[in-house]
Amino acid sequence: MRAVVQRVSRASVTVAGEVVGRIDRPGLMVLLGVTHTDIADDAAKLADKIWNLRILAGERSCSDLGAPLLVVSQFTLYADTRKGRRPSWSKAAPGPVSEPLVDAFVAALRVLGAEVATGRFGAMMAVDLVNNGPMTLVIDQPALG
Repeated sequence: MRAVVQRVSRASVTVAGEVVGRIDRPGLMVLLGVTHTDIADDAAKLADKIWNLRILAGERSCSDLGAPLLVVSQFTLYADTRKGRRPSWSKAAPGPVSEPLVDAFVAALRVLGAEVATGRFGAMMAVDLVNNGPMTLVIDQPALG
């Protein structure tokens, strides 16, 4: 799994003119991609990692502050742009594989006590956010290297 995590003052996601997920106070925006080898254990480990990342004010975490998270699935995080001008999406898991893992990630956050808003899987979404810092991290689970 790959997550792009942004510290935000606020964030929302809209589908067809309807706001489907929103956080109105400081927290984290998480764009989440799934690849073919990911399993539910990866989702749980990544959720724990992000929930406890000390990147909010005063080097505190969402866990410390009860800060909310907005999670949006994004298969494009696994784009392969090495050849030509058209990205390949072959490293991104298909919907029937990735949707349950995105759901498992969100469920794992909620088990940890997180307040989680989400986008709508597979929909064309408009994401609006105020990046606070700016602070943006890319996290791979399992870790690369």
